[in-house]
Amino acid sequence: MFIAGLMTAGALCLTAWLYLLLAHGGFWRVRTALLPLSFAFGDQGLVAVVIPARDEADAIGATIKSLLRQSYAGAIQIFLVDDHSSDGTAEAAALATRESGRAESVVVIASQTLPTGWTGKLWAVQQGIERALKSNPEFLLLTDADIMHDRENVASLIGLAAQGPYDLTSFMVKLNCRSVAEKLLIPAFVFFFFMLYPPKWIRDHRRRLAGAAGGCILIRPQALQKSGGIEQIRGQIIDDCALAARVKRTGGRVWLGLTPNTFSVRSYGSVIAIERMIARTAFNQLKHSVWLLSGAIVGLALVYLSPLVLLASDKVSLIAIGTLCWLMMATAYYPMVRFYGLGPLWALTLPLSATLYMFATVHSALKFWSGHGGEWKGRAQDHP
Repeated sequence: MFIAGLMTAGALCLTAWLYLLLAHGGFWRVRTALLPLSFAFGDQGLVAVVIPARDEADAIGATIKSLLRQSYAGAIQIFLVDDHSSDGTAEAAALATRESGRAESVVVIASQTLPTGWTGKLWAVQQGIERALKSNPEFLLLTDADIMHDRENVASLIGLAAQGPYDLTSFMVKLNCRSVAEKLLIPAFVFFFFMLYPPKWIRDHRRRLAGAAGGCILIRPQALQKSGGIEQIRGQIIDDCALAARVKRTGGRVWLGLTPNTFSVRSYGSVIAIERMIARTAFNQLKHSVWLLSGAIVGLALVYLSPLVLLASDKVSLIAIGTLCWLMMATAYYPMVRFYGLGPLWALTLPLSATLYMFATVHSALKFWSGHGGEWKGRAQDHP
């Protein structure tokens, strides 16, 4: 009976990896998520950049300077919303603005009191957008306070939007990947994200699936208005994908990709720090469902851990299946490992990464049930 169970698990795992490699939108092919080679940069009027910032004094100066150095030939106006920071974020932004000699290009807004039903980030974004729209921009760029934008980033996003044409274009920026913990978990984070949101399917207007990466989203104001605006997603903690879903649901077209040149300066030096980042949204992604949580744990164990169990068997057939599944897993994971500049042996670590993600998913549910769901910088934003 035990051997039969292992054979069943092996067959299911093998089937899962065949499907993921061959029929799941090619999500693992990193090159298909990158900026197209046949690409012309765009120049289409004013771009209003909205940056919500809460205790980001260490990063905000570099972010603002990178936006003021863009190659984009049109005008760029930055609206920084200081979300009740206690570390001098607004002052750091003002200093960077003075050093750049572009005081007229940056507006610092002090956030008002957080209303009931809003997440802190989205309330800050809403205030920034309200101010930005008074300038009648051609595009809105919603970005995080820890992003170093490549000089061509804005022009690239606008060029994509123009060529599509797309109503929302978004880059998953390159995350920090220096510590051992980051090397183990950050490429896996992006790999799992694209597994949930295959870029090829998101770009397909015939499919309902929509997604975006919140660190770098360019959106047409008309598309935002048609989708109902930020107010319609005011309580969402996975706000980027919620926004993309509303844009696509209301007839807009969405592009999601990956950039090697625009990156986050936020460091996650330990497994605990990354686990907290994952746990903030994992149970929300599962719609707070115990059944979906159980299914996710079983699925992760079957797809990522069963090959190791099969390898520990004394039956040649089971060992062969386990080896094949692990090699298929490594084949799918290797392009992301290479994108982050890691050696090929890191592609074999996905089972360990998946185990830590399983723990973070369970932890996310426990935090939600205890009233601490979606915790970020002192705020619990995902409530039962």
